[in-house]
Amino acid sequence: MDREKIREMAVRVVSDAGGGMIAGLGYIGDRLGLFRALAGAGPLTADELARRTGLNARYVLEWLKAMVAAQYLDCDAEVENFWMTEEAAHVLAEEGGRMFMAGAFQMAIPSLMMTPRVMETFRTGGGIPFSEMDPEIVESIDRIHMGPFLHALAQEWLPQVPGLQAKLEEGISVLDVGCGLGRSTVAIASAYPQSQVVGLEPDPHSLGQAQALAAEAKVKNVSYLPHPIAEVPRENPYDLILAFDCIHDMVDPVGALRAIREVLSETGLLFWVEPVGSHNPLENRNPAGKFRSGISPYHCLSVSLANDGAGLGTLIGEAGARKLAEEAGFSRFEKLPIKDPGQQFFGARR
Repeated sequence: MDREKIREMAVRVVSDAGGGMIAGLGYIGDRLGLFRALAGAGPLTADELARRTGLNARYVLEWLKAMVAAQYLDCDAEVENFWMTEEAAHVLAEEGGRMFMAGAFQMAIPSLMMTPRVMETFRTGGGIPFSEMDPEIVESIDRIHMGPFLHALAQEWLPQVPGLQAKLEEGISVLDVGCGLGRSTVAIASAYPQSQVVGLEPDPHSLGQAQALAAEAKVKNVSYLPHPIAEVPRENPYDLILAFDCIHDMVDPVGALRAIREVLSETGLLFWVEPVGSHNPLENRNPAGKFRSGISPYHCLSVSLANDGAGLGTLIGEAGARKLAEEAGFSRFEKLPIKDPGQQFFGARR
């Protein structure tokens, strides 16, 4: 055996176990407002931060030291002052910012709490239905996607599809499949008031929040349907159908894509978004691939298998998406040349 490779593997295990602990502390920092209290505050002692947040100073000090070790915060060790850089604040404290990622902690910790149930699915098969997921997981998905939907969807992503922005500005019909809490639906409707946007969300709790968000945003060109895609009426086809991070979760992805194709107009476009990653696990040896691969047994795979579904998992990559599109009968499929750190983009036509 190669001793250096043994050492590297041992270091990797310690690093990952430590990362799990840091994720827990990151969750604490997010949910208890520690990151927000540090943002823009300059150097603070543990006592000062504890007073700002109403928390116990001794625990706050230990949390601060761990955040420095994780390279989330900086400090002056001699006087025990701690601070957050502007860049760190953008990622950890600016809710809805383009690169805000503290929602990932909120995804990780409630997911890990389901480990005993997931272990049982390893033994017996099946999965955990979406309706039984911790509500914090639903909220975390919304928080993770909020920044891109607010700052990239209409500003960066859609304008890169030739001719699409002009059509949206003139006014077309749009269907947002699996819209969740409605961030993407409202973002599209707000950016393109001449277009009519329909959000499709079968989960009643999520649908209620989506409707509340639309009312709060005062958008008049949004409506919602509480159906799965197979039950969407065929009489009025859509010019643009959006599918953000949802096809791989579905019980019957091919059936869903066939239903999408049936309600797509003759010249319409399916704008299909999947997480960055590959069907080949060797190509996922990077932070994004590690995060998404780790989520899969806890969420995407489990939700599908809970209903005897296809169980594709989180990372299907371009090859997986292309295969699904072909099986669903789309005549054209392409990977769109849109660059994003977390997502990859596909276009499909009837």
